[in-house]
Amino acid sequence: MNDRDMEGPYPYRVALIGNYLPRRCGIATFTADLTEALGLERSESDYWVVAMNDRAEGYDYPMQVRFEVSERSPADYALAADFLNMNRVEVACLQHEYGIYGGEHGAYVLDLVSNLRMPLVTTLHTVVQEPTPKLAAVTRRIAELSDRVVVMSDKAASILKDVYGIPSRVIEKIPHGIPDVPFVDPAYYKDQYGVEGRKVILTFGLLSPNKGIETMIEALPSVVATHPDAVYVVLGATHPHVRRQHGEAYRLSLQRLARQVGVEDHVIFHDRFVSQRELLQFLGAADLYVTPYLHREQAASGTLAYALGSGKAAISTPYWYAEELLAEGRGRLVPFRDAEALAEETIDLLTNEVERHAVRKRAYRYTRDMVWKEVARRYLEVFANVKRQRQTMPRPVFQTKTLAASPRVMPTPNLEHIVRLTDDVGILQHATHIVPNRDHGYCTDDNARALLAVIGAESTESDGSRLTDLAATYLAFLHHAFDPDRGRFRNFMAFDRRWLEAVGSEDSHARALWSLGRTVATATSQELRAVAQTLFEAALPAVTEFTSPRAWAFSLFGINAYLERYRGDSEARRIRQHLAEALLERHRKHAVADWPWIEDTLTYANGRIPHALIAAGSDTGDPSMTEAGLASLEWLVRVQTDPRGHFAPVGSNGWYPRGGQKARFDQQPIEALAMIQACGAAYDATGDAIWISRAQVCADWFLGRNDLNLSLYDPKSGGCRDGLNADGVNSNQGAESTLACFLSFLELNRTRSRRIAEIPGAEA
Repeated sequence: MNDRDMEGPYPYRVALIGNYLPRRCGIATFTADLTEALGLERSESDYWVVAMNDRAEGYDYPMQVRFEVSERSPADYALAADFLNMNRVEVACLQHEYGIYGGEHGAYVLDLVSNLRMPLVTTLHTVVQEPTPKLAAVTRRIAELSDRVVVMSDKAASILKDVYGIPSRVIEKIPHGIPDVPFVDPAYYKDQYGVEGRKVILTFGLLSPNKGIETMIEALPSVVATHPDAVYVVLGATHPHVRRQHGEAYRLSLQRLARQVGVEDHVIFHDRFVSQRELLQFLGAADLYVTPYLHREQAASGTLAYALGSGKAAISTPYWYAEELLAEGRGRLVPFRDAEALAEETIDLLTNEVERHAVRKRAYRYTRDMVWKEVARRYLEVFANVKRQRQTMPRPVFQTKTLAASPRVMPTPNLEHIVRLTDDVGILQHATHIVPNRDHGYCTDDNARALLAVIGAESTESDGSRLTDLAATYLAFLHHAFDPDRGRFRNFMAFDRRWLEAVGSEDSHARALWSLGRTVATATSQELRAVAQTLFEAALPAVTEFTSPRAWAFSLFGINAYLERYRGDSEARRIRQHLAEALLERHRKHAVADWPWIEDTLTYANGRIPHALIAAGSDTGDPSMTEAGLASLEWLVRVQTDPRGHFAPVGSNGWYPRGGQKARFDQQPIEALAMIQACGAAYDATGDAIWISRAQVCADWFLGRNDLNLSLYDPKSGGCRDGLNADGVNSNQGAESTLACFLSFLELNRTRSRRIAEIPGAEA
């Protein structure tokens, strides 16, 4: 490329970021269509694609895809930005949908867009009117980093201004693109699909439970009673994510419903992901198009746009995009989940042919500005404008002092060694180097930690089925460990599956409860959640008799997680209050100015105590708990920070008695994890970024910033050495240490995405 190539208002090289065909989803189709339309409209420019992969093996992409990102790998996003910067891309165009990027509310994509040097145009495919604070933070951050934000409806634009505070000057409305097809009579196509002489009602798109197709099936008996020749065609494969989690349960439920209401002969399911050419033929054969979606907050619908662009009379529920597109007689709206109203409108349009054709014509004329040629022109104008503005008013590469308080991307958590340590019983406790050591068998403690790890990894691991299998194994171990007669978990099991004790420790019981509560709160598998909930409820009463402060803390973590899903459980809330007050009372009795701690000796898992107090204070609304936790954590950070600035946890070879000498070794990985998660809780409670910096220092301990400058993390195996001793690292990679490291990296990467979302606008 020479200097002449760079002249003129239009960018020479544009990169589109999003999903891409052959991945099966609406964003992939949109990105592919827009890329093609841009190339047809201005062939002298290059159009590249950065594609998100939702599975480890990726897809067989065409040549337009120049870079692939594993959507759950934080490091890949920054690498994608480097790739685009190094290759002198002039404009980037982000296709944004919360579900296609990793991290909380898709926050990983911020690591990509915040490092771009070229102008950014972001197309928002979803705009949420009542966002959670975290979702709003991610959306605002993307808008701050974008030179323009494109929406597809006036409603979406008004929400961006009124709810998110995004200025009008950066918002552009460009409609969803559609193919340019002629206005033809449906009879022309019907004989191709065996529906000649019948009145065809069509819904198409990837199947998922939010599509509301059951409402149309429930309306069919009334429709068929008036029009016996009516047939409802449901075109589209089940959404890959839905199929991965639930198989074909939704499609089968629709087929059962059709039989129950007596219209199975009037419903045709085409379980296929069709090409655009075939889709247009299906649309051509339709007399009516229906989108009975269930949720109002939908800012765009490619299927509805395609239908109107093909000259179809459409009936829809009043989600935002449909209200706008079908206004002024371009279609009919019916209430959500109202089969009777849907039947009335369907019958009316099928009966009144003159009105149906009038609706078709109004819809077709309205969509002429939505054909891909016109949409591509609009995008090219926006690209040219942002390029020109950057040339006249350069924006510095994004830098801000607050980024120093944002943790670096940590290594992507690696399941390899966890899988190596796991057999059909559970995870083994110990290893000799990387070889599982069967002599010591299994324990509830480690299987609880392993369950926490794989449930937490669901947001970062592309192979969801592997995580489900592992979670089921660890959950099965906990189920077997629980003695319903005593209401307690056993802890240690020999390799030959003999339990070595009748009742396990309070800590092991509480750790199990923690993992169960987290599974109930966040596991994607409904079946895993159901088993975990039953076991959680059976195990919960025992904790009211516990006397160990750490067991109280672990139990509080589990109860807090459980209440995220079932906040109305009064008994769980009462037990949480009891444990939190017991922990606070212990702190009040023992803590003094120079030793703000609940015991006379600092021992193991020390970060768990302030973590529990901070979390309990936040969840119960008791500021005295939060204050006590923060004071203890501040002191604990000072005690465990070397003068050179690195983390130096209390060693297990002697601990740290009050008034005595702090043991320097053996330093254990669980201490770093406990502190990282406690600092995360402190950040959530205070919003003070210093806690993120402190968490980063603890995480760096795994990577060699420690007393011996030796790394405990093994990037080859994904394992972690068992500790830092005076003479070096313990080279064995057991379950406790490996899981502690794995969970630490998960936590830091999650915190990083959360923090970047909250960083205010770029400093000029």
